[in-house]
Amino acid sequence: MPQIRRLPETLVNRIAAGEVVERPASALKELVENSIDAGATRIAVSIVDGGLGSIEITDDGCGMSADEMTLALERHATSKLPDEAIEQVATLGFRGEALPSIASVSRLTLESRVRGAEQGWRRVVDHGALVEEGPAALPPGTRVRMENLFGKIPARRKFLRTPRSEYAACLDVVRRLAMARPDIGLSFEHGGRRIFQVQAGEGTEARVAQIVARELADNGVSIDLERPSSEGTMRLTGVAGLPTYNRGIADHQYLFVNGRPVKDRLLTGAVRGAYADMLARDRHAVLALFLEIPHADVDVNVHPAKTEVRFRDAQAVRGFIVSGLRQALSTGDRRSAQAPDTGAMGRWQQEPTREEPAPALRSIFAGRDWTAPSPGVSHVSEPRMDWGSDAEVLAAPQGRAEAAQPLPDDAEQYPLGIARGQVANTYIVAEAADGLVLVDQHAAHERIVLERLRAAGASDKVAASQALLIPEVVEMDEPACDRLEEQIDHFASLGLVIERFGPGAMLVRALPGTLKRADPEKLLIGLADDLAKHGASLLLGEKIEHVLATMACHGSVRAGRSLNVAEMNALLREMEATPRSGQCNHGRPTWVKLSMDDVEKLFGRH
Repeated sequence: MPQIRRLPETLVNRIAAGEVVERPASALKELVENSIDAGATRIAVSIVDGGLGSIEITDDGCGMSADEMTLALERHATSKLPDEAIEQVATLGFRGEALPSIASVSRLTLESRVRGAEQGWRRVVDHGALVEEGPAALPPGTRVRMENLFGKIPARRKFLRTPRSEYAACLDVVRRLAMARPDIGLSFEHGGRRIFQVQAGEGTEARVAQIVARELADNGVSIDLERPSSEGTMRLTGVAGLPTYNRGIADHQYLFVNGRPVKDRLLTGAVRGAYADMLARDRHAVLALFLEIPHADVDVNVHPAKTEVRFRDAQAVRGFIVSGLRQALSTGDRRSAQAPDTGAMGRWQQEPTREEPAPALRSIFAGRDWTAPSPGVSHVSEPRMDWGSDAEVLAAPQGRAEAAQPLPDDAEQYPLGIARGQVANTYIVAEAADGLVLVDQHAAHERIVLERLRAAGASDKVAASQALLIPEVVEMDEPACDRLEEQIDHFASLGLVIERFGPGAMLVRALPGTLKRADPEKLLIGLADDLAKHGASLLLGEKIEHVLATMACHGSVRAGRSLNVAEMNALLREMEATPRSGQCNHGRPTWVKLSMDDVEKLFGRH
């Protein structure tokens, strides 16, 4: 039997580094977090070759003395835990392994000077071995330089990605940390080129818009909500993009817990649930959410890199985020992403200035006489030109206009304007005080019907149960039954009546009225899996929301239906008073607006 032996210190550090330092971005994250925890107000980050060449961070924090630098390069040494209450940690890092781990797999140059000291101190460690030490000249603060990552560990080096990929990961890390602390100025350079720079003292919304996308300021809503928790108060702040302002991938969702950037499945699931009936399945919201929660209610020591967290009451946190997002979106819910699609705008056809029609129009005007008509007065009863073979094409109008009435004096009270006509029996054309509005009548009415069902007590109808003629027994494993049994009262409020039927089975007595044709076995298995994944089931509620959305779709005004002016205006007024009317149940915009400036540009007036 092999003897048990203690591993060498260098090998122990490399094992620890494997948990903390996966790639250059991991080391960058740890070093910038150290600068933040040191009280820095300005941080400069510079990398070369995506961090594969070097990473340098300079800050104006509190700095370290020579003795503190020696201790900082030892494992499990930290200044971030004043006592043994690890669950009350308020800093970004506290494990005390980042610096020695990075130093064990790279060449690390650490220079620091405390305020009031005549000079600083410098230590250079190359893959775990101290190679240089002595005085250093630098302003108060700390400068850290990491070079040749995994240079002496080729097995790890060959698994790193290309400089371009590593640069993208480093940029994402710096962006998230910059958003987390708008009170800190931060600059980022790559290969000597300035990528971005943000100033200290910016507001959260301004910082987020500057880093994520400037359009978010005009296409997002602010969030600032509070709710009591078991240990105090939870607070949710940030910026959430309108559902119509979305992306094809979820790389523009930034989530923070107590100022710590995280990538947590529970939080991303809550975001997805909040936008469930406002986004298509293949689209993702753009947002930055900051959750402040008592330290005793969250465990940040779940993962060595501290990107995952665990909540004491996960269901309460998830519900708070879902309801908070929906409440915030309801303040801007009548808006739609207003920037007209560039490609669509480019396809507007203008009146040709030459005597022949534009190429796009030649097909329908082929063979016309384009010479100027002889001067004279045309009689109404006499057509000015012979439409010839095109009469059949042009005889069926694609639009219908009503007699125009002047805008009322209080037109500003009607953001969607006054109806002027209908195009293709699908789109309402309205004139607002500040532009031209186009409304998709089916998409708009679909949202109105859904919100009307909810407001009129649709949830009570959904909660009505449909009793099964013969109760059905669903066999499951015991842990799954335990999870379902804990939620029996919650399910009953939604119309699902179940009870425990032995160690490994559940008895289904009634289903929600709108799910009366559902398969009880598949429904319970899905709910049990959802409970195991999220800790709280939203699957049944999402099924009910889907049923309501389907009812709304089939009960709304269809595309192709002719509406009179009164009906069109009634639809516009109801949209202005309906929550989330800026987008349909599938996330598409229900209306777009062309400002008068845009309209005038189409005619060359600007």
